[in-house]
Amino acid sequence: MHRTYSLRSQKAPTAAQLQSPPPPTSTTKSKFFGKSGIASTFRKTVAGSTGPELSRKLAQYIKIEKNVMRAIELTARERRDVAKHLSAWGEDNDDDVSDVTDKLGVLIYEIGELEDQYIDKYDQYRITLKTIRNIEASVQPSRDRKQKITDEIAHLKYKDPQSPKIPVLEQELVRAEAESLVAEAQLSNITREKLKAAYNYQFDATRELAEKYALIAGYGKALLELLDDSAVTPGETRPAYDGYEASKQIIIDAENALAAWTLDSAAVKPTLSLHQDYEDEEPVEGEAVADAEEQWAEHDDVVEEAK
Repeated sequence: MHRTYSLRSQKAPTAAQLQSPPPPTSTTKSKFFGKSGIASTFRKTVAGSTGPELSRKLAQYIKIEKNVMRAIELTARERRDVAKHLSAWGEDNDDDVSDVTDKLGVLIYEIGELEDQYIDKYDQYRITLKTIRNIEASVQPSRDRKQKITDEIAHLKYKDPQSPKIPVLEQELVRAEAESLVAEAQLSNITREKLKAAYNYQFDATRELAEKYALIAGYGKALLELLDDSAVTPGETRPAYDGYEASKQIIIDAENALAAWTLDSAAVKPTLSLHQDYEDEEPVEGEAVADAEEQWAEHDDVVEEAK
């Protein structure tokens, strides 16, 4: 029946993998999940109520992303299972249905594999966000120390304005503010750097997955063209199926297309209209400058008349 799930026992690295080596396997992957409803809620609650206050929101966000990744992992596993069941069901049908469903199973199984790889790349995004969370947690003590000294000074000035501790605390406050200034600058810099890097990971991975989805969908529709869906009358026999080589070639072409895909060859490229906005604003800006110059000239005339 020409039944097969893969044309190769071991796949060579794809062009995308050669261009950007795949990240390590995500640490969120587990054999036991799909029962994580209570666990995921618990993780979100704990992440939002423990740890330094400054980093709680991001910590909760990162935990929710972990739940997203586990949901994708479950989908990937179910997708591969669906592919096997589709092929098993089609095997007992007519030759054309049997062959096409088997090859469709190959493509659907490949979608599950792509989603599994997406998890590893998605985890890179999540791990990068953790860097911001860690910096936020490290900045919190300097904020707390500065606030504590400020509160002590305010308390002493109210209770004992002449206290000799006030000048000492004010000196400590100057040092604390200097330390806090350095920490806040570091937080600002790292937040921007890591946020940009994190979402580059996510969007590159999403773009690759989406375009490969589209490729598989196209080859899947090509397989469907091999099915003779014309109606037959009772007792009529369909022509013998001869699409085995064609279906095999479609799978080969699909594998080659997926293997050759890189970000540089992405079909969907965003276009921005920001430059148009700038062009529209230029005349307005020029008019504003002209108005300002005219008003200044009128001002000079008034000054001259006053003299």
